[in-house]
Amino acid sequence: MRKLCVLVVAVPLVVALTVGTASAQDARAVLQAASKAMGTLKSVQITGTGWNAGVGQSFSPADDWPRFEVTRYVRTIDFDARISREEFTRRQGSYPPRGGGGTPIQGEQQQVFIVSGNSAWNLVDGKPVPQPGLYLAGLPVAEFRQLDILLTPHGFLRAAQAANPTAISLTLGSPTGAVTPNGKQTLVSFTMMGKYRVVGTFDDQNLLTLVHTWVPNPVYGDMLYELRYTNYKDFGGVKFPMTLHIHQGDPRLAVAHNSMEITLTNVQPNISVPPIPVPAEVQKATAPPVRAESQKLADGVWLIAGGTHNSLAVDFRDFVTVIEAPLNEERSLAVLAEVGRIIPNKPIRSIVNTHHHFDHSGGLRTYLAQGATVVTHQGNKEFYENVLFSPGARTMMPDRFSAYYPYFIGGRRPLPIETVNQKYVISDGVRVLELHPVQGLNHAAGMLIAYFPKERILVNADLYSPPAQGAQAPPPNASMRTLRANIQRLRLDVERHVPIHGQPGPGDQFLKIVGPATN
Repeated sequence: MRKLCVLVVAVPLVVALTVGTASAQDARAVLQAASKAMGTLKSVQITGTGWNAGVGQSFSPADDWPRFEVTRYVRTIDFDARISREEFTRRQGSYPPRGGGGTPIQGEQQQVFIVSGNSAWNLVDGKPVPQPGLYLAGLPVAEFRQLDILLTPHGFLRAAQAANPTAISLTLGSPTGAVTPNGKQTLVSFTMMGKYRVVGTFDDQNLLTLVHTWVPNPVYGDMLYELRYTNYKDFGGVKFPMTLHIHQGDPRLAVAHNSMEITLTNVQPNISVPPIPVPAEVQKATAPPVRAESQKLADGVWLIAGGTHNSLAVDFRDFVTVIEAPLNEERSLAVLAEVGRIIPNKPIRSIVNTHHHFDHSGGLRTYLAQGATVVTHQGNKEFYENVLFSPGARTMMPDRFSAYYPYFIGGRRPLPIETVNQKYVISDGVRVLELHPVQGLNHAAGMLIAYFPKERILVNADLYSPPAQGAQAPPPNASMRTLRANIQRLRLDVERHVPIHGQPGPGDQFLKIVGPATN
């Protein structure tokens, strides 16, 4: 499925690792030495350029997160006030327009992310947009942004000094005792914000070079969040790294993990940061309830909406098939309850997954725990077995599948995954559901569309969402044109488009937007 890139460092072929443990008292000595070396920082503004990426939106499980060029990056932090304002100007640049997360960006895109205390919001065209929901369907956005403040070099020092840290000393060298270029390292660990186990690595110059922790994520479970700090420079007695590199994911499990790298051009320590009042609409904002609202599309075919992502329930003679398990277990449980209400007393035999992106696969584990077979593109199988359905650690957000592993009891048995690489049919002899791989798509390599030939309904994820009634039609894009080409290639007679995002719309409206099929 994937190719691993191995970084080779010129060190002796045979090395020895010397480990020494240290007490909390020794950890404080390490932090005091680091504070002396790095200086005191109450606030900071950093500026630079680089790239960031769409986490969870890789083109295929064998690819890294899709990148975007950041032409301007400014972040202002007031540690005492617990305020961070992060600004991006980004564009597609020279990075290939493959994957999700907004790929491809047209022109330049401005993003502003703000957190103040327990409130988080974005600025869109200068207007505040509350962010009361979850980051990557795992943890509250405000909590993630506060965690991100504390994971900065000086944020780590401040938090560690206020905690009960422990330390481990490492010396990597040859059997003769010669020290490698990495030299001596000391790891300081403690629990941050009452729940996040954080480990910071200090080099022999008492500079923080690496911080890692784990955050809850429906796909990875306890997902590695790692920040690397290199190329320290002095700014009036404060040392700050000029290169920031962030990982979200786990390189041991999958290729995708690089989420941002910024090369700084300026650091302004201990500046005066004006207060950022929390807008009234942000103060009032609460996370929307999880709703699963059904709408009958045809005999035996139901749209389960009520949120940002849809599912479909298909009633066959003696079983049910559900199309799409988005976001996380909370969403899946709500959909399962609604399916049980509208189609009672029938088992859900299969769950169809359109593609591997986090927001479209995060709820699959719930269906597997219920005994359903996952039907997905063949390119996703290894990633799902090794990462999504792995019985690895899920201590931060346990789910039903983590509490009960029916496929691992008594020795590992094959997981019930049916793979699709050409036309795949689910039928009871009366109702027919076809699944087709999409060819020539840049959004996701393993994308499936679902088609009901009798009902003339086509289901797609992320390729086309019909405009709401009275709204302006979206401009045609590459994904729409690819969808049209595949409809033509497969000779599908589409009367109605049903998206995973948004509401259904007529087939002739799609052709008016994207243009008629070509010969």
